[in-house]
Amino acid sequence: MTPNPYTITADQTLAVAHNMMRERNLRHLPVMRGGKLVGVVSQRDLYFLDAIAGNDATFDRVINAMTSEVYTVGPEEDLAEVAKVMAENRYGCAVIVDGLHVLGIFTSTDALALLAEGGTKRRR
Repeated sequence: MTPNPYTITADQTLAVAHNMMRERNLRHLPVMRGGKLVGVVSQRDLYFLDAIAGNDATFDRVINAMTSEVYTVGPEEDLAEVAKVMAENRYGCAVIVDGLHVLGIFTSTDALALLAEGGTKRRR
């Protein structure tokens, strides 16, 4: 898990999201609005919109690219179960939350790294 992940607000432009992801080597950004988690935008979402004629990353907003159905889990959730749900549903990440607070993000890359280390029973 990446604790205290970078986030972006829903009203930011896609260009800001692209730059943030590129500069910080990120593939997923939790999207916030009014202090609440409202979605996740992925690198794939941004590339998809780039491919559509007529989109302008300097004007289009993150809210138009994000996925609003976010897989969220609590900080004590079993990693094996989280990974299972991610695999079954083809989720690229799980956002770790405690109430309204985003605590971290667990990505498919994190799951693969954990598997390579030989553990799935560990807590984040």
